[in-house]
Amino acid sequence: MDLDRLAALRTPAGVSALAAAADLAGRDPLSAAGALRARGVPADLAAAALTQAELRRRAVGKFGPLAAHMFFTRAGLEQATRSAVAERRATRLRAAGVRTLADLGCGLGADAIAAARAGIRVHGVEADPVTAAIATANAEAAGVADLFTVERADATTVDVTGFDAVFCDPARRKSGTGRRVFDPAAYSPPWDFVMALAERVPRTVLKVAPGIDHALIPPGAEAEWVSVAREVVEAAIWCGPLAGTPRRATLLAAAGTTSDLAGTGDAAAPVGAVRRYLYDPDGAVVRAHLVAEFAATVDGTLADPTIAYVYADTAVATTYARCLEITDVLPFSLKRLRALLRERGVGRAEILKRGSALDPEQLRRDLRLAGTGSATVVLTRVAGAPTVLLCR
Repeated sequence: MDLDRLAALRTPAGVSALAAAADLAGRDPLSAAGALRARGVPADLAAAALTQAELRRRAVGKFGPLAAHMFFTRAGLEQATRSAVAERRATRLRAAGVRTLADLGCGLGADAIAAARAGIRVHGVEADPVTAAIATANAEAAGVADLFTVERADATTVDVTGFDAVFCDPARRKSGTGRRVFDPAAYSPPWDFVMALAERVPRTVLKVAPGIDHALIPPGAEAEWVSVAREVVEAAIWCGPLAGTPRRATLLAAAGTTSDLAGTGDAAAPVGAVRRYLYDPDGAVVRAHLVAEFAATVDGTLADPTIAYVYADTAVATTYARCLEITDVLPFSLKRLRALLRERGVGRAEILKRGSALDPEQLRRDLRLAGTGSATVVLTRVAGAPTVLLCR
C-alpha cells in the first residue's frame, strides 16, 4: 500500500472495485484479478482492491462489521488492538476522567477510534505517512473524524503536556522487513522515551508485548495481561493515577463477559501431591504471575513449584482456568503411555504440556493412536520428575 493506491481506492472507481473484490473473496487470486479486469478495473487498482478485501476479511475478528469499511496494511492489522480490548480500555480511561488523549504511534487507529467513541478527544501521532493517511481514513469510516485527528510526526517530537493522558503503542516490527522485534530497546519510539512518558503526563498507558520482562515494569505501575477467548493478546502498563493493583489478568470471553483477577504477582502457591482435578490457568493469569491467587480461589495446590498447573479435590466453575479430571498418573514412558491409551481405546488425544521438552505432534505420531475414545494427555513435571497425566 502506498499513498497513491490509498487515494485511488477512495475514489468512486476505487469504492466500486472494493465492492467487487469483496464479492470475489475466497476465490483463487489469479481468477479474482482476472474477473476484476474483465469488469474494466485497471490491473493496479484490481490488485490493491483484492489485497484490501482479503485484509478486511481477516480483520472482522478484530473489528467486527466496521472492518468492511476500514483500510489496512498487513503489519498494521497484526499489531492493531482488538476492538473489544480497545473499548474496555477506553471505558476505563473515560471513567478516570480522561477527556483528551495523545495517542503516540496510533497505527491504523484502533485504540483512538475506541477512545473517540467513548467521548474522548484524541490526537493521534504516526510517523509513517501511509499509516497516518489510513488512520485518517479509518476515523472517517468510523464516524469519529471530529474527535480523532492524526498528525504525521515523530512521536518523540510532540508536546504532550497539554493532554489529560497519553497512550503509546510502540511499533514492535522492524521497519522495512516487518519482522517482529522482541527487545524493547528496539521498539519505536525507543523504550527509554516510552518509559519517561509518565514523568511528563502522569496518566499514561503503554501497550506492550505479552512476553515483557516483569523487571521492566516501572515501580508503582499496574501491569495488565489481556486474553480473549483464552488467547493472550496483549499487555498494558497503567501509570500514575490510572494504576491499580500491581498485577492484573483480564479475561474477555467470546460471549462478551469480562473477568479480572488481581494481586501482587509475588505470592507463592502451596505445593502438594497430584489431586483429582487439574486446573490449566488462562495464559493471562500465568503471564501476570497470579497462579497463586487463582489457586486460592479453588483451594488448589501445585505439584511442582515451577509449573503453573493447579490441583484440587473438587471441580469449581471458574473463568480463570480450564478444569480436567485426572484418571491416571504415571512417570513418563512412551511404551507405558502407548499401552494405556490402547487399553482405553483412545484414538483422539489432546496433548497439553508445561515443563516438558517433548514435541506434542511428534508424540502423537509415536503413540500411533487407534480407537473411538478420546482423552487429554498432559505432559508435565511432578516434584521435578517427568510425568504424564491422563485426563477427561
